[in-house]
Amino acid sequence: MAKGYWIGRVDVHDLDEYMKYVAANGVAFDKFGARFLIRGGQFECREGTSRSRNVVIEFPSYRAALDCYDSPEYQAAKALRDPVSDGDIVIIEGYDG
Repeated sequence: MAKGYWIGRVDVHDLDEYMKYVAANGVAFDKFGARFLIRGGQFECREGTSRSRNVVIEFPSYRAALDCYDSPEYQAAKALRDPVSDGDIVIIEGYDG
């Protein structure tokens, strides 16, 4: 079974408030077996557009990635993030070649 991934790009407008989201999202991520592969870090945008923060999160399956996003636990954390940031999240099935 192919793994699932979240690819997130975020611009944070209020870091102190955003940290409340960071503290809260761990409940959902633990429940659905998430593992951060990329969490911030140095980057260069060579093509297209970018945001100030990039994240890649691995899940045991595509279904787990979808279920995590839709879970009450993540939606509660997301409610903390939405007012203080702008972002894009893509949930994608990994290649199981």
